[in-house]
Amino acid sequence: MVTSSSSGKSCSSAASPWEALEAGTTAWPDFAPAEKEAIVRHYAPKIRFLALRLKAKLPRNVELGELISAGTLGLMEALGKFKPQLGIRFETYAESRIRGAMLDELRRLDWFPRSLRQRVRQLDEAMQRIEHETGRRATEEDLQRATGLDEKDVRLGLEALQNQLCLSLEAMQDSLAGEGGPQSDADPMQTAATQELIERVASLIDELTPREKLVLSLYYSDELNMRETAEVMGITEGRVSQLHSQALGRLRREFRNHYGEHDAV
Repeated sequence: MVTSSSSGKSCSSAASPWEALEAGTTAWPDFAPAEKEAIVRHYAPKIRFLALRLKAKLPRNVELGELISAGTLGLMEALGKFKPQLGIRFETYAESRIRGAMLDELRRLDWFPRSLRQRVRQLDEAMQRIEHETGRRATEEDLQRATGLDEKDVRLGLEALQNQLCLSLEAMQDSLAGEGGPQSDADPMQTAATQELIERVASLIDELTPREKLVLSLYYSDELNMRETAEVMGITEGRVSQLHSQALGRLRREFRNHYGEHDAV
């Protein structure tokens, strides 16, 4: 049995519409409206999964629905631009577009309030100063004394700094998986700039301690959450969070020291 698409082309009923899309036997414009709806429904759980994973790394005021809406637009863009002849799986390509759309929406929303930005900058400068003067990591007590902020404000600021850094790493990870890939249709100059950025940060990761590297690897490469990472490493979630913040903070400072104020992380 054969079903006809809106353009007169046909695809075997033995294959689902998304399988036909993935295989490249039918292009997105050639699917019937019902088939297009089935394809979008098939990939909808992926949007929610990616939104939940990103939401877990962001402040509570970021709405899950906003991420899902942005991710849906990213999926539609991926469906319209997918080129099976490039040799990439649609699901891989779509994931990059979905994540990119969510990150773009976060930048547009400017979810980081100005007052919090000032607090983060104040804490970041204090951390660098204390580390330079004492040769050790700044504690929360050190930061309270140096900034005049109370314990609650210091903790909120440190959490915001970690969220900011996480988002930056998510954007870099997205660039590596999608726009910066060798088979991408991205602008060659942008691709080269992205690749250079990735290489710079990769060289700085080598300067982290083994435990810091392991936390980043489990969290970003293996996509474990804090609890799972703690179980693998045999330490508490609090210690994982501390190592995570420590590693991201060091990456940011080292990037500044090596390459100036143009922050990547």
